[in-house]
Amino acid sequence: MDYLLDQAPGAPIRSGIPEHGRIPKYYAVKAHVSLLIEELGEGGMLPTERDLAVRYEVSRETVRQALRELLLEGRLARQGRGTVVAGPKLEQPLSLASYTEGVRRQGRTPGRHLIGLEKFPCPAALASETGVEQGEPVWHLERVLLADDDRVGLESTYVSVARVPDLDTEFDPDSSFYAYLHDRLGISFGDADERIETVLATPREALLIGTPPALPMLLLHRISRDASGQPLERVRTLFRGDRFSFTAHLGARG
Repeated sequence: MDYLLDQAPGAPIRSGIPEHGRIPKYYAVKAHVSLLIEELGEGGMLPTERDLAVRYEVSRETVRQALRELLLEGRLARQGRGTVVAGPKLEQPLSLASYTEGVRRQGRTPGRHLIGLEKFPCPAALASETGVEQGEPVWHLERVLLADDDRVGLESTYVSVARVPDLDTEFDPDSSFYAYLHDRLGISFGDADERIETVLATPREALLIGTPPALPMLLLHRISRDASGQPLERVRTLFRGDRFSFTAHLGARG
C-alpha cells in the first residue's frame, strides 16, 4: 500500500507518519479514505466496509477503526445504515457575539430547544460569578443548541433573578438571550472571561444532545460582565467536537 506523504496547510507533519516510517494499517486506510472523502464531496455515500476492505486489502476491523476516527473528527456521518461525507464544521467565534449570530453568519438556521428554566437559591460557588449574595435567587436556563434542526450542543445559563425578574414570562427560549438583554432590558455586555476544555458528556448530556457518550465534547465556560463591569452571567456550554471549531482574532499587545 502506498503511504500518502502530501502535505496540505494545517495537516500533521508528513501526514502523521512517524520518523521510522512504520504506521498502523488503519492509519494508512484512513489516509486513503480521506482522499476519497475529498472526491465524493459533502453528502457523498461512502462504499461499504466490505468494499473498502477489499479495495485496500485489509480486514474489515482495520477499516472500521479508520472510519471510527473519521466519524469522531466529524469528517463522516452516519445516515441510516450507511456512511456519508459530513459538511464543514460550524465556526464559533470566541467573542461576545451570541451563538445565534455565529450560526447565522455561516448561512445556517440557529435554534434552541428548552430543557428547563428554574430559579433556586444561589450557592456559594456561583455567587461572585453572577453578582448576587449566597442564597439570593438565580435563574438556571438550560437549552439544547440547534443548527438547521440538528442537535449540536447543550447550554446552561445562570443569571441573577434581580437582573432579569421576568425571564420566565417575557423571554422566548428559542431566541437569543443576549438580544433579549440588550433589546428588552437595555443591558449591554462589556467583557467576558472564557475557558475551553475537552470532556466527555455525561449519560444525561449525551442523551439530550443525541450523541454517543464516547464522542469528545468542547466545553466552554464563560463569565460575562456588563458595560459597567458588574457580573452578569455564568454560562456552561457543551459543543459537539465533531461539529464545531472555534475561531479568534489575535492582535499584538500594546
